[in-house]
Amino acid sequence: MLHDIDTRDHWIEAGGARLYAREWSPRGLTSPSGRDRTPIVLLHDSLGSVELWREFPAALCAGTGRRVLAYDRLGFGRSDAYSGRLPLDFIAVEAETGFAALLRQLEIGRFILFGHSVGGCMAVNCAARHAGDCVALVTESAQAFVEDRTVAGLEEARELFKDPVQRERLAKYHGGKAEWVLEAWIGTWLDPAFSSWSLRPVLPRVECPVLVIHGAEDEYGSPRQPELIGALAGGPARVEIMADTRHVPHRERPAQVTGLVSRFLDGVA
Repeated sequence: MLHDIDTRDHWIEAGGARLYAREWSPRGLTSPSGRDRTPIVLLHDSLGSVELWREFPAALCAGTGRRVLAYDRLGFGRSDAYSGRLPLDFIAVEAETGFAALLRQLEIGRFILFGHSVGGCMAVNCAARHAGDCVALVTESAQAFVEDRTVAGLEEARELFKDPVQRERLAKYHGGKAEWVLEAWIGTWLDPAFSSWSLRPVLPRVECPVLVIHGAEDEYGSPRQPELIGALAGGPARVEIMADTRHVPHRERPAQVTGLVSRFLDGVA
C-alpha cells in the first residue's frame, strides 16, 4: 500500500554543486529504512526530474519491498543549474559524477538501476562503470543508438515546444533552468556530432542481469533499440516489448511495469 511508504529528501554534494534526491522506504521491514535489501536507483529522462516520476517510485517501492531513490541531475529539477552546454559524452560521464556522488554520500553499496530514456542509457554506463556493485539493471525506453525514428521524434518535439504553454509546463518542474533543459535534450541529440553515439561499446561490460522494457509505439526508438541492448549486454538479458505503448510505459501502464520489475527482481537480495 502506498500509504505504508516513508519519504525522505536529501541534498547531494557533487563537484561543488548541490543535487536534490528523494528516498522512498517501505515501513515494517527488519531495518527501519529497508537497508536489508538492495535499493533501486532511478535515473530520469531528458526532460525529467524527481517530481516527474510522480507516483511510480512509491508504487515500485511498495511492489518490490525495496528502498527506491531518485535524484535530479545537475541542471534539472531542484538541483543546481548546469554551467554551459552538455558535453557530447554526457551519458557516460554521469556514471562518475552525479551518480557516483549519490552512492558516496548516501553510503549505497550494492544497488539496482532503473533508467528511463536517456536515463536508461546512463544506467547502462553506470552498470558497466560500477559493475562490482550493480546487481541488476532495468532499462525503459532507452536508446542504444540514434536512428531515423529518434531524429523524427525530436524534430516533432522541437515544434511542440515552440508553444509557450508547453514551455510553461516545463518551467513548472525546472524553473529558470527550463530553456537549458530543452536545449540540452533537443540541441544535443540533433547535433550532427552526436549522430554516431551508441551504447555498443559499453553494453558488453554490463555483467548483471538486464530487463529491457520498450513500447512498441515508442516515438523515439523502434524495437531495434531494445533488441540491440538485449543482444549485446554482457549479462543475461530479457527483452519486453509492450504492445500499444509509447515512450513512457511506467506512466502509460504502471501496474504492468511494476509487475515486470518485481518479478525480474525475485530472488535478488
